[in-house]
Amino acid sequence: MTYTEMDAAAASAAITKYRAGLDGEVGAALAVVGLSADRVQREAAIRDDMIRVAHRAGASLRQLAEVSGLGRKSVTAIVASAPDS
Repeated sequence: MTYTEMDAAAASAAITKYRAGLDGEVGAALAVVGLSADRVQREAAIRDDMIRVAHRAGASLRQLAEVSGLGRKSVTAIVASAPDS
């Protein structure tokens, strides 16, 4: 895998943002937590899109709840919502 200078600069900026000006272990831990939270948000958006696709393809709300680990009410809300644009 290769990274461009732009990729490296973006990663460095994100780390700096989450470190909150703190050095050492606390700053590093904050950076990991912040980057993890960003990833969780991206993954949840992908999961929600795939839930909508699967539902349109014929998967039941029960099936989607079971495989996603979410409750049926949560799956129903996702299916009813429009994806963020």
